[in-house]
Amino acid sequence: MSTRPMSTSTPPPSSTAPEPGPAVEALPRGLSPMLASPGPLPIGPSWGYELKWDGVRALVGFDGTDLRIESRRGIDGTASYPELAAIAARLEGHQVLLDGEIVAFDEGGRPSFNRIQHRIGVYGTEAVLRSRENPVVLAVFDLLHLDGHSTRSLPYTDRRRLLDLLGFDEPGPSWRLSTVHADGEVLLAATKAQDLEGVVAKRLDARYTPGARSPHWVKVKNLTIDEFVIGGWVPGEGRRDGHIGALILGLPETDGPGAPLRFVGKVGTGFTDAELTVLHGVLAPLRQPGRPFTIDPGERTAQWVTPSRSCRVEYREWTAQGTLRFPSYKGLVK
Repeated sequence: MSTRPMSTSTPPPSSTAPEPGPAVEALPRGLSPMLASPGPLPIGPSWGYELKWDGVRALVGFDGTDLRIESRRGIDGTASYPELAAIAARLEGHQVLLDGEIVAFDEGGRPSFNRIQHRIGVYGTEAVLRSRENPVVLAVFDLLHLDGHSTRSLPYTDRRRLLDLLGFDEPGPSWRLSTVHADGEVLLAATKAQDLEGVVAKRLDARYTPGARSPHWVKVKNLTIDEFVIGGWVPGEGRRDGHIGALILGLPETDGPGAPLRFVGKVGTGFTDAELTVLHGVLAPLRQPGRPFTIDPGERTAQWVTPSRSCRVEYREWTAQGTLRFPSYKGLVK
């Protein structure tokens, strides 16, 4: 791409590194990654811009001996990606927790979600075979822990500089550092021209808040597929009588777990009969008496659920009222 990368290679001042103290933290496990909020592209010198990788989000930990790969839901996926074991050599002598995206590429060198799907949940000999036929890399974009100390309270720019000091500024056989660009509009235009998914804008002074869908990270997608929290469902009628008719969708109003939802609409198309059965099995145990939305969506027959599951939805655009126009269901987020 022609966009000029933002420099992140300047060594950090000593005050930005995690300060040693009497308490050394164990390498965290089971953290939920920080998530980006959908929205328009923010512009200004307070923001840096990265390619939005169309892959599988992962937290990668190295305790000095073993490498462990966890999905965004905390599932151990280490055995599914044997080629990523080479990352341990880069991290030798350190204890590290990385945030990144596991990416497979198509024949044109573009990230392909279809390709990565064939690697998810595959283990043993089959995983080794697929790693040769359809290899992946880890696109590294954040650092959460370094040598006994959390880095999550540091600004984004300082966490990126520490990644440079760990050697990730030089690509390896199974990793690359996600480049930070200074001009978001140029980068977004380049992704459109090259049929890529989009851009993630990140505030340069932002802390890392695990599990939060933060306004300090904003994703702008050329493909109108996004993830929304399921807050309930409307019972079906006619052919769908006794089944789910439509899902009621929302986005968290604030950072942090358990935040109330902003209503963004319903999705009632895109389901197969088999998927409706799966959805009912997932959502029925999550039923709760009260709505998880800040305002009443006006659905008198709605079945509300604890907002702990999300789904992928394709849509054309946002309406002036802040709801999805022409949404279509594309699957549960695993």
